[in-house]
Amino acid sequence: MKLLNTVSLAPLLCFTLLGFTLFACSPAQQQTVQPNTTAAAGTTAADSVVLRFAVLGDAEPKPEPQFPNMAAAVADVNRLAEQTKLDFVVGVGDIAHKGTLVQYDNATPVLQQLTLPFYPIMGNEEHGSTVERFMQYANSWNNGKITLDSPSYVLEFDTVALVFASPDHGRDFNDSGISWLLAQLTQLAPKPVLLIVHGAQTGVYPEAADKGIKHPGFANVIAQPNLAAVISGDLHMDMDRVAHSKQLDGVHYLHIPALERTKVPDESRHTAMFRVFSLSSDGLMQVDTYQTGNATALARHAYQFSIGQHN
Repeated sequence: MKLLNTVSLAPLLCFTLLGFTLFACSPAQQQTVQPNTTAAAGTTAADSVVLRFAVLGDAEPKPEPQFPNMAAAVADVNRLAEQTKLDFVVGVGDIAHKGTLVQYDNATPVLQQLTLPFYPIMGNEEHGSTVERFMQYANSWNNGKITLDSPSYVLEFDTVALVFASPDHGRDFNDSGISWLLAQLTQLAPKPVLLIVHGAQTGVYPEAADKGIKHPGFANVIAQPNLAAVISGDLHMDMDRVAHSKQLDGVHYLHIPALERTKVPDESRHTAMFRVFSLSSDGLMQVDTYQTGNATALARHAYQFSIGQHN
């Protein structure tokens, strides 16, 4: 088993993965791990699924650094992993409010209960402290299942790649971050890409149109023909009262709801949810949404799209 440039994997998780650092403007060295062909069989509907992963949204609870809804989501994900094919878990940032030690310390035993590898990125809250602190805790959450060497990295599979892009500051990128993103999409082309960012670009979600990525160069990222979807959190939106999944100019945008707090359109109610992405061999991506404690996906929030190129 080779150690990868950005992520090293324990023997139980084997698939093709490419790693780069966020601040590199040119591709870093690449190493390859052979795909895992022994994934546990799921239900009949899962027979055509080639990749399935869960995505957890923002936590950063306040005022108390407690994570009951994240713990409930972790338990649900673990149960799903026992019942059907589930390959790993993604985090879209903002786990630790203001990046404080007490938030990191209290979140850690919760995330360590995950039985699957956990691939997080930073959010604006983690930038309240240092990248080094985030990296220390991100690796502790995995209990040795994987090792992250950078806050941004790429997971590449036969039919799709996931680009995990931590912001350079706040929820935005600087010039080198945009260059890194463009380099990854260009190098991966024509393979479809799912982009994992903390917040989408401003304007995508009119319910909080002023928040998000504002760097003008991000328009070039979105324009890449192999970008299939942008998966983001940040806004803490109530899935029942917003347009959380949509297609704009050929790119699909999927919002991941916050686990501990809802803020948009208001804070009057909160329902803890997470989402599961299932890619079939025909290129169809099914996005399901689960309310914590409920074993059945919520039909009203289901969404499908093809990972093929956009115009």
